Amino acid sequence: MARYGMVIDLKRCIGCNSCTLACKQENGTPEGVHFARVVTREVGTYPATKRTFLPVLCNHCSDAPCAEACPTGATYIRADGIVMVDKGKCIGCRACNVACPYMNRHFVAKGLLTGYGTDGLTPYEAIKFLDFEEGTNIKCTLCAPRVDQGLEPACVITCPTDARVFGDVEDPNGKLQRLVKDRKGWTLSPEYNTKPNVWYLDE
Repeated sequence: MARYGMVIDLKRCIGCNSCTLACKQENGTPEGVHFARVVTREVGTYPATKRTFLPVLCNHCSDAPCAEACPTGATYIRADGIVMVDKGKCIGCRACNVACPYMNRHFVAKGLLTGYGTDGLTPYEAIKFLDFEEGTNIKCTLCAPRVDQGLEPACVITCPTDARVFGDVEDPNGKLQRLVKDRKGWTLSPEYNTKPNVWYLDE
């Protein structure tokens, strides 16, 4: 079975936030909850300054500290490497929030599922919010329902510059492995030894 991961090419990313919007639309997350974010920084000294963009999401670590910290087994790793949360088992203790060094866990606080507007839930929100429950933690699922249908994650297919590549991290002849090897791919905070399955390219 394939083990899924992603490569993000920072030389292609233009900081358009299409990934953020695509993720928001696909998952219908509550207000203020973004599984896919783009961290923007301004570097350099005036007048020689520029903006840099770092798209971030759950790293779907092979040695996920969030799964290890979860006292009920609500957070678990599928056979294909995707880290998931069983909302039926989650007790909202937020141990996973503390354990995740990448700050990619999100708590559904009371009142978050009332919708964005003041007139109650829209038909879209009424459907999407069924996936969430107040008092539980949620996270990026790498669009597992899409993956199970043989489709790529929403953030991948939406990127206008093809900065994201999704595939099998264990296929030695696959595009992911070639990109990581040929362009010296790196992961965020390797000192945590979480074995992330999201790599970045900047060479």
